Amino acid sequence: MDKCAPLSALANNSIGAVDDSLLAATRHPGSRVPLLFAHGFGQTRHSWAGCAQRLAAHGHPSLAYDARGHGQSPWNPVDLPYQPEQFVDDLIGISGQLPQAPVLVAASMGGLFGLIAQSRWPGLFSAMVLVDITPRWEPRGVERILAFMSAHPDGFDDLAHAADEIARYQPQRERKSDAALRSILRQDQDGRLRWHWDPRLLPELGRNADSHQQRIAEAARRIQCPLLLISGGRSDMVSDATIDEFLQLVPHARHTRIAGATHMVAGDDNDAFTTTVMQYLDALPALATDGESATTHLTGAFQ
Repeated sequence: MDKCAPLSALANNSIGAVDDSLLAATRHPGSRVPLLFAHGFGQTRHSWAGCAQRLAAHGHPSLAYDARGHGQSPWNPVDLPYQPEQFVDDLIGISGQLPQAPVLVAASMGGLFGLIAQSRWPGLFSAMVLVDITPRWEPRGVERILAFMSAHPDGFDDLAHAADEIARYQPQRERKSDAALRSILRQDQDGRLRWHWDPRLLPELGRNADSHQQRIAEAARRIQCPLLLISGGRSDMVSDATIDEFLQLVPHARHTRIAGATHMVAGDDNDAFTTTVMQYLDALPALATDGESATTHLTGAFQ
């Protein structure tokens, strides 16, 4: 894995990836244990905005970044396919640039890569919060998500068109504002609005997806740090069966369910989600309460 630049050398709105590119990032200051937010497939760092702001007010500094191929972060060159290892390496490299081992708060795709990263580099994260993801996922939920994400290859006419389609997909949510839509859409040269992620991600990361489940399960089995799984009570991505399997793999893990939420837990009920995370952080006695008493975090991602 290539080395990354130290955090102090980077602009406030970026963080170094393992290939020397800069990923778009948002930071919040604080003096307690830091948080590292990793979003799900097709999302951006802005999906954590409300949670990060409230936790910052509670004293927790944080860094949320757009994964490669997402949001304002660079896309892979045309001759470089997207591979899961790139995302895992990015997580390791980014965490290694923080002065203290962060708590990883990771949704869906971010959580799966987080499990692999922590199993490869124990101590990378001081604790983990996984959001509605388990090593084995329900095929029906994946199919529903992928069907929506691939349903608009020609993009949208305008913001209202995009809002209509998203509302049909997520009828339980408030209609997205124009500002929220602009954070997940980009305007191409033809004037059409398209998702703010590289369309190559779907076929390239989706290749042999089922074969990855055993690898992720083995990674989960090696997790030793404190871990909280937050699931959505209306999620079709995880189920009682997949959650039970996960808790057998990680017996020390805790699980809590937010009843009215779907797979998009933080977006469906951000208040309940953030309160759950805050209470979990406050109950972790092993975590340093401020940066001065924390031990230095050095993974070797940069030296």
